[in-house]
Amino acid sequence: MTRLYDDPATFTEDMVTGFVAAHPDHVRRVPGGVVRSRPARPGKVAVVTGGGSGHYPAFCGVVGPGFADGAVIGNIFTSPSAADAYSVARAADRGAGVVFSFGNYAGDNMNFGLAVERLQREGIRAHNVVVTDDVASAPAEEQAKRRGVVGDFVVFKVASAAAEEGYDFDEVVRVAEHANARTRSLGVAFDGCTLPGQDHPLFEVPEGRMGLGLGIHGEPGVSETPMPSASELAKTLVDGLLAEAPVESGRVTAILNGLGATKYEELFVVWGTVSRLLAEAGVEVVAPEVGELVTSLDMAGCSLTVTWLDDELERLWLAPADTPAYRRGSTESSTSDVEVEDPVLVEPEVVVAPQVGQATAAEVVGALRAVADLLRDNEDELGRLDAIAGDGDHGRGMTRGSVAAVEAAESAAAQGVGPSAVLVAAGDAWASKAGGTSGVLWGAALRSFGDLLPDHRAATAADLAAGAEAALASVQRLGRAELGDKTLVDALVPFAEDLRGAVDEGSGGAVAWRRAAAVATKAAAATAELRPRTGRARPLAERSVGTPDPGATSLALVLTRVGELIGQDSGGGQDQ
Repeated sequence: MTRLYDDPATFTEDMVTGFVAAHPDHVRRVPGGVVRSRPARPGKVAVVTGGGSGHYPAFCGVVGPGFADGAVIGNIFTSPSAADAYSVARAADRGAGVVFSFGNYAGDNMNFGLAVERLQREGIRAHNVVVTDDVASAPAEEQAKRRGVVGDFVVFKVASAAAEEGYDFDEVVRVAEHANARTRSLGVAFDGCTLPGQDHPLFEVPEGRMGLGLGIHGEPGVSETPMPSASELAKTLVDGLLAEAPVESGRVTAILNGLGATKYEELFVVWGTVSRLLAEAGVEVVAPEVGELVTSLDMAGCSLTVTWLDDELERLWLAPADTPAYRRGSTESSTSDVEVEDPVLVEPEVVVAPQVGQATAAEVVGALRAVADLLRDNEDELGRLDAIAGDGDHGRGMTRGSVAAVEAAESAAAQGVGPSAVLVAAGDAWASKAGGTSGVLWGAALRSFGDLLPDHRAATAADLAAGAEAALASVQRLGRAELGDKTLVDALVPFAEDLRGAVDEGSGGAVAWRRAAAVATKAAAATAELRPRTGRARPLAERSVGTPDPGATSLALVLTRVGELIGQDSGGGQDQ
């Protein structure tokens, strides 16, 4: 159990404050994460890692000479927002571009992808290298669908060493992707981890059993087996990885990684057999690591990662590094003594709306407050649904996002803007504070919906239908989910379609919205019979059958609550 915290809602921010205070010679804080205290030389490619927190020393613990230039820090097990990734990248950039690298999770792909687009629009070269090393999460022929777990560490180290040596942008990308292609990992869990403030783990492994193929975000294994001895576990891990050897090379590096509650002594016992089995298979191990490099809070478990080396990868793996959590050899100073100021972002101009637009904006703020209250009341249940086959953070993320949206909406409305600007501000804040897949999707949906609300007149039923269609389009563009994938799309598609149909038949906005919300609620409940085909729940698809999708469920709750509010100011009779 995670016992030491002040406010669970600010656990990550409090952790970063302490981390920076403990390592001022290595890192400094910037919005969204940390960068090196002393920036690298001008003209060096910046390597920026990132993901949710709860994995220390990944990701922020490996910022420093010879390793990463910056780390984007999301909430626990939650992707950082696109705004955070952009912010850290701007602070880390030394004029030669930014290479992001992270594990293959939907929220990270969306948010870092949006950050890349924004950087490129500003003339900064940027690229994402996505790590896909977990052999348990998808078959060999579908490696692009695999999760990134402890192979992240190898890819980050190799890419960072290449950038430190002076590789250009394209070559850093090449060698990072090359390292990923030669890296395989397999992990096991003996017990689940507990989020700060929770009194129960995200999952439990039955006494005398072991979960095989766990994720690093609190996801349980994809199957269970009897608890093995250390030697039996070593054989399971080695056999599983050697069966997927990408090349016949006899030289590898390896990481036997503890996930938070498995002690070093236990890992050394396992490593003794792992090293012998590798040697018997004709595999020579170069500079292995045994310890905690990518954790999952207090999860009991471990993983084995193997990277098949060539001369280039071996040189880069052995290159010096000096970071708060990882040191190798002696690094000569390649940093600049020039003080670098963080880029100043220009705030958009405030456009005051006519009185009718301000009135609509006030209604939007009221609706967002009601939504935040609703999601707070349902936080535990949404987390429970998410923990069936995911990491259990959906309820907490929705609460964080909606609370941030209310604060941003209230601030925008106080400046006299219309509903469009209020929803844009709310969407950006939701995405920034919630992070993860749901954060970026809700942020994009609110932004897209807001773009179609008029400031100079009251919103009509047709405006609501068009806004819902725009929100759906943005969600599907970013999430790439379709009907039947067991996501919020399974509730949003029927909502948008029914809303449009009701409006075209002549129904007013309030009546049409409530009818469509009822359709969405029924569709969300029906997701219980679906098997997830995308996202973190996909490797645990069978476990989710019988449980509705948490994203579709929370969407239906919100749509229903908004429907109850539409037209209330005129006694419920407004039918625009």
